[in-house]
Amino acid sequence: MITDRKIGFIGGGNMAEALIKGLIGGGVPARELLIAEPMGARRDFLQERYEVTVTDDNCAVTGACNAILLCIKPQTCNQALQDIKGTVRQDQLFISIMAGVKTEAIENSLGGAPRVVRVMPNTPALVMEGASALCAGSHATAADLSLARHIFDMVGKSWTVEEKLLDAVTGLSGSGPAYVLTFIEALSDAGVKNGLTREAATGLAAQTVFGTAKLLLETREHPAVLRDKVTSPGGTTIAGLVAMEKEGFRNAIITAVDAATARSMELGKK
Repeated sequence: MITDRKIGFIGGGNMAEALIKGLIGGGVPARELLIAEPMGARRDFLQERYEVTVTDDNCAVTGACNAILLCIKPQTCNQALQDIKGTVRQDQLFISIMAGVKTEAIENSLGGAPRVVRVMPNTPALVMEGASALCAGSHATAADLSLARHIFDMVGKSWTVEEKLLDAVTGLSGSGPAYVLTFIEALSDAGVKNGLTREAATGLAAQTVFGTAKLLLETREHPAVLRDKVTSPGGTTIAGLVAMEKEGFRNAIITAVDAATARSMELGKK
């Protein structure tokens, strides 16, 4: 399904690199990937590291590829989409990772009835552990959505949602790595405060978060069930949990996701 397609990228930043790495690891020949990137140094890096074909011409990508990933910043999308508008074909699928840019806006910019799938990935895709949510535009087919999911499953796991929920996805998993990193940093600080070295404290904190997430995903139990298994009556864990609740930990997380979701909605209106 993927290996018989010529796949192009408009934009060669970090997320594009993660996808390039995932596609090649999944069996897509490097020669079948074409990346348009304006920065010469970045083009040289991608070509040397992954042996892909690079160009500074966006239209070269749309002219040669039938699946095109739009990996550009939202503030530059209008010009980029206008540049390629005249090269769009009916056999092409456009997969956008541009935050806040709705499928309708992309369709209108490209003209006609382009097939568009919108995706909100996150940065753990850089280590093949990303979380992505996808939605189909008005002209995309079920096969288009399946193809896009297959691509993003190569760099983690994906879920299909309604487009109106992508702001909530942005607030949760898009911004989520920053919340988790702040939590890990706080755990590490607490370990240092109580006598651990910084190296040991950060390692223990990061591995604890990683291992707990893996445990949750593999057992598929409710977080509360797993939490109860390490919370003994009168023990250390319940003492820590009570302290967290007094400090408003749970409410702080919910408020952070709410704020990030609201900001995503604001950006989408601009």
